[in-house]
Amino acid sequence: MENNVKMTYEEKELHPANGWAMFFLTLFIMLGSLALMIYGASNGNDETPHWAFFLGLVLVFVSWIPFKGLKIIRPNEAIVLTFFGKYIGTLKKEGFWFVNPFSSAIVPSGAVFVKGTTIGSSKISLKTMTHDNGKQKINDLSGNPIEVGIVVTWRVVNTAKAIFNVENYAQFLSIQADTTLRDVARLYPYDSTDSDEKTLRGSSVEVSEQLKDLLQKRVEGAGLEILEARIAHLAYAQEIAAAMLQRQQATAIIEARQKIVDGAVGMVEMALNKLSESNVCELDEERKAQMVSNLLVVLCGNKDAQPIVNSGSIY
Repeated sequence: MENNVKMTYEEKELHPANGWAMFFLTLFIMLGSLALMIYGASNGNDETPHWAFFLGLVLVFVSWIPFKGLKIIRPNEAIVLTFFGKYIGTLKKEGFWFVNPFSSAIVPSGAVFVKGTTIGSSKISLKTMTHDNGKQKINDLSGNPIEVGIVVTWRVVNTAKAIFNVENYAQFLSIQADTTLRDVARLYPYDSTDSDEKTLRGSSVEVSEQLKDLLQKRVEGAGLEILEARIAHLAYAQEIAAAMLQRQQATAIIEARQKIVDGAVGMVEMALNKLSESNVCELDEERKAQMVSNLLVVLCGNKDAQPIVNSGSIY
């Protein structure tokens, strides 16, 4: 446990000096050094040492060092600085600043994976970014192979954790997004006939919240914040897509027939009651059964019925 605590870094924000003041001061020293060299070279003689020339020469070689400490920070950018291998802080405030010229900026490994960030740049992007891992094949709760894709909206909130706690924070996010999607997709069926059961297709809000919460816990140590995690692609795998389509069609047909039968039975019952109340005609049980059969055929048939009219006695 102690080793894990020692390996965890927390962000410290630097409060640097104004860069413009140091820039003009350094420029003044360089110009003064050149003037001192010119004075020493023009006024020196054999009896008097060229102390002014050598002093100016030393200052010229030394005065360029402060320029290494000048840093330009744009909005939503940060630089992680170390001093002889020790983390001293993160420069996040936009503007022109001066830091310790002997400090070095860490080049993040995740820069090559982040869109809009130059490869090899020492600056970390703090902007909101989107990660898309593409499609992957997963088995749902019912064991059916499905193709699922996830899109994650994220950003870096702790630069020290992102640089020092993981090797490559963008690649780390990619792997954790894959494993999180697999773990969550196994908890739900793709679809279900039970309207109360949560599914991947019908419960997108609940699934997205669970994806976001679980993924946030896994990338917390990398200094990342998950703003949103949603399923971008959801479909049955190709090997079972045709069979599942037939099952969905059969289920839809059965449900439609059930509604048709329920409606037909109600209409037949209403017709018999109307005939009985109006005393239009008296029907025995055999005729009632025949009438019910004829009405159900007409109402439940998938084609228009063409009845045969009897012009004589019904008996």
